[in-house]
Amino acid sequence: MKPLWKISVATSLEAEDAVAELLGSLLNSATSAYFNLETGVSLVSIYSDKQFSRDIPEKIRAGLEQIKKCDLEIGAGKVQIAKVRREDWAESWKKHFKPINIGDSLLIKPSWSKKSPCQGQSVVILDPGLSFGTGQHATTSFCLGEIVRLRPTAVPKSFLDIGTGSGILAIASAKLGYQPVHAFDFDPESIRAAKANARVNSVGRKLKITRGDVTKLPAKAGIKFNLVCANLISNLLIAEKRKIVARLQPGGTLVLAGILTAEFSEVQKAFEGLRLKLVASTIEKEWRSGSFCFA
Repeated sequence: MKPLWKISVATSLEAEDAVAELLGSLLNSATSAYFNLETGVSLVSIYSDKQFSRDIPEKIRAGLEQIKKCDLEIGAGKVQIAKVRREDWAESWKKHFKPINIGDSLLIKPSWSKKSPCQGQSVVILDPGLSFGTGQHATTSFCLGEIVRLRPTAVPKSFLDIGTGSGILAIASAKLGYQPVHAFDFDPESIRAAKANARVNSVGRKLKITRGDVTKLPAKAGIKFNLVCANLISNLLIAEKRKIVARLQPGGTLVLAGILTAEFSEVQKAFEGLRLKLVASTIEKEWRSGSFCFA
């Protein structure tokens, strides 16, 4: 089995995001980070099946010096390159994670796939394992379908992704011309993954990805969006329904996903109580998703 090469930087938690951005931009790949509570050291890493060029460590050190000039404490800043055994789970994913066509407008595929897009089809490259959301899950695929169906043509449209996970919905929206595109998630690992995936897809500067908690959103929204996707558990959707709806423009569409079929009617009733009506819905296995517009 062909080995993997790993390049890591030992840094501080304070500089973790900056170092991840540095590695991702230099090597055009997704990063991972592990913070050791006992030592206080964060290890930021990138894996590749090709050996890194000899000048990469020097470029990383130069980048670390620039980060220090921004008054960030980078810690040890130690750069290491090592050959590691490829994990069996990665090979297993390659057997099961296949490219997905979302209509004629969007192709979701892993980086190892050689499938070419059809004419006029936008491509999102996304490898599994970083965070939730690869397009394989029923709730994610429904959201993607609605993003394609409602994509902007002559008139610009904005997009908000609540609970972004891997960033797949926000990245797809940016590829299809939505602007501005905002996304947030409570999980810091999801934010790192989403930003890394955005860089891989060359849309990092087109997205605003932040860490946020839907329960702590202000009641009144500073900006409203044409399309809002909320892929959350039903209890959270119901509890925060007013804050979610407050971010939807009049005439916009709200896509709710991540809902068990048995719980969907309760969610539907809660949002219909805020003058929304169900306009599209699908059931796949135990999951049901739906799109709502103002009545």
